[in-house]
Amino acid sequence: MKKTVICIAILLLSSTLVFSREPKEYDGDVIYNESKIPHYDLPRLLVTAEGKKVTTSEEWRDIRRPQILSLFSNLVYGCVPEPESPIKTVFTVKQSDPKFMDGKATRKDVQIRLSNDKGTVEMLVLVFVPNKAIKPVPAFMKHSFNDTKSRDFDAHPSRRGQLRNGWPLGEFFDRGYGFVAIYQQDLVGHNEVEFLKGIHRLFYRKGQSFPKANEWGVLSAVAWGAMRAMDYLETDSDIDHKRMAIMGHSKMGKAALWTAAQDERFALAISAQSGCAGAALWRRRSGETLEKMVTRFPYWLCRNAWKFVNNEEDLPVDQHMLLACIAPRPVYVHSGVEDTWADGRGEYLSAYHASEVYRLLGKKGMSSESSPPVGKAIIESDVGYHIRKGGHSIEMYDWQRFLDFADYHLKKKK
Repeated sequence: MKKTVICIAILLLSSTLVFSREPKEYDGDVIYNESKIPHYDLPRLLVTAEGKKVTTSEEWRDIRRPQILSLFSNLVYGCVPEPESPIKTVFTVKQSDPKFMDGKATRKDVQIRLSNDKGTVEMLVLVFVPNKAIKPVPAFMKHSFNDTKSRDFDAHPSRRGQLRNGWPLGEFFDRGYGFVAIYQQDLVGHNEVEFLKGIHRLFYRKGQSFPKANEWGVLSAVAWGAMRAMDYLETDSDIDHKRMAIMGHSKMGKAALWTAAQDERFALAISAQSGCAGAALWRRRSGETLEKMVTRFPYWLCRNAWKFVNNEEDLPVDQHMLLACIAPRPVYVHSGVEDTWADGRGEYLSAYHASEVYRLLGKKGMSSESSPPVGKAIIESDVGYHIRKGGHSIEMYDWQRFLDFADYHLKKKK
């Protein structure tokens, strides 16, 4: 086991040096040219595993959607097993600051303690509620790379309305939204390879010390943590848990989509530059591929996913099907022109092909296979999208479009 871990660590270190996000540094075997995309046929969304065409919302809901979710659980992200010993959950508001950001909001530091006879794991969830808004407020939950225990979540000393980490929470407060932050490493390491110290050990069977091939990897653990934060929000009278958006960027954009697909309590999902295992289509093999991902981050997905390296066409699902599982709830996808590693074109095509299910359910999806012009956002649709100039980041333009999309869907109609 130790030799395996050492080998993986060496692979991760070497691959991290090779695969930066600057295209010139890793052209090699990575596809960026649209003319080099291989021919592919997507799995059919509206045909059941038994070969029957899906023509009604009931057939989608009761038959096809569960089939697709099961495939994603067992072959891509990994399913969460039943623990031998029940998990006890305790919520504790550790502190509350009603004068956060010069009195614009109240900040609550909420501890979620998860335990059974195999151990204890804790999450620290930060909840920000605008003071002047009528309660309960709609809110965004963000999967965060920033540690919620750090000073990254203090108000910025000189930039009004921003946190130290740059998030423009003042914009959210001004529009009447709350904001919730959950840290990606509270339950599992960023690039976990042993799974002995975090949430997984609470779920192991007798004698088990590693997830089975179809059991949850890192992304599934991160998504599961968001669901536990939602459990708390259902008890918080300041937050309207029925108008919650889940969002994330990059790796966390992948987690946000998987969270929303599984948990229908989230009313809206936003995926920012999520790329491979996020919004981008596997079969295009453009930018980051399954092979690149499992080489650098072997356990973000479940081990069953490894079987499809360089055989993506054998996967019975593709990522348009993940977006479709969020329907009829709104979903928004964001790309960047220079973020070629995330395959912006493949992200848009996922949204376009997922729209087939949205239309079946009486919702509005993408009508054109052509990507929209750079800088033009599709807002008044249940499937939203924009691509902007620039690279792998969330800029103010992006935050504002996310808020516009939420305004259109989550604000109560008069």
